[in-house]
Amino acid sequence: MRRGGKCRRTAALLWSALLFFCAGMPVLAAPAGDREAVPAVSSLSAAVYEPQSGTFLYEKDAHTARPMASTTKLMTALLAAECLDPDSSVSVPAAALPVEGTQIGLAAGDTVTVRDLLAGLLLASGNDTANALALLMDDSFSAFSARMNDRAQALGMADSHFVTPSGLDAEGHAATAADMARLGAAVLQKPLLAELCRSQTAAVTVSGRRMTLSNHNKLLRLCDGCIGLKTGFTKKAGRCLISAAERNGVTLIVATLKGGDDWNDHIALYRYAFSLVRGETLPDVAPTACAVAGGTAAAVPLTAAAPPFCVLKKDETVRTEVELLSFVWAPVTAGQRLGQVRYLAGGRLLAELPLYAGETVEARPVPNFVQRLRRHLGQLFGALLR
Repeated sequence: MRRGGKCRRTAALLWSALLFFCAGMPVLAAPAGDREAVPAVSSLSAAVYEPQSGTFLYEKDAHTARPMASTTKLMTALLAAECLDPDSSVSVPAAALPVEGTQIGLAAGDTVTVRDLLAGLLLASGNDTANALALLMDDSFSAFSARMNDRAQALGMADSHFVTPSGLDAEGHAATAADMARLGAAVLQKPLLAELCRSQTAAVTVSGRRMTLSNHNKLLRLCDGCIGLKTGFTKKAGRCLISAAERNGVTLIVATLKGGDDWNDHIALYRYAFSLVRGETLPDVAPTACAVAGGTAAAVPLTAAAPPFCVLKKDETVRTEVELLSFVWAPVTAGQRLGQVRYLAGGRLLAELPLYAGETVEARPVPNFVQRLRRHLGQLFGALLR
């Protein structure tokens, strides 16, 4: 009896210890269907952004501003793509040099195209190229800082502040993971920048000197569908990474700041986030014609754009609403808007396709008094003769 009681007490102690140990462990969401479990992320801040709908699929302390190191160069690149001709040949301003940190080896007065400066900025993360581009747009770094912050506000980056064009540490230079994801999405809208960000290498020429630059972003090789964007590191900022990946027509942006194992953070976040969404072309439900009253034709054909490709959450269903009058009075002009088709998922509007008249329908001529009298008399005599 004593031995049995001792065994029961030992089992109870072991069970209590196991419960205590498990209580201290992080709890991850269990997969639902083909949905991945929420990953453990080493980076202090992280965000996963779906740019088409403007929604975040994952956030971890995503609204705390932190130094973002060379991921800053995405903003410098965006402004250069908007303000400078990529094929123009420029002279490197003397005030851009010298600069600490990573460089591609520019010298004051070097001639180089804006395109090659952008390659040095985005692939090799040259601080000298960042300074050169900034001073090609403004006459001082402080003026360029103001330009960066104006653009940030326009992008909705409300919790971020830019001081340097390169991302070198400076007082007040900080951004949130959510804001940097929005910036990454804006960069992808510029075809030249999108091309450079996904390139493994780029050949550039500086004052006749040819060099081949390699992209610092190892995620291009490590992650399925990765198409960019930018790495960053300083002692103060730690490891920073803004990336983008495209799978089955869906593009997602991941931003991590103060990272540990950021390569694997991004791979895990993509695996999780892509399991939450699907891409599909919306159904064509537009009516083909609208009735016409008082016209030379009884109906007018309708035209509409092809339904777009949209990103939906896995559990969302699409609802459609057709708004069209039961008839329209003539005359109707080709291209006249007669209604619309609205696509909704939950409470959000996915798309609205206007319905236009495909051709002109003239009003039917109205007979004058004599013509109406003749018509009525003809109908009367016809009835009498029958």
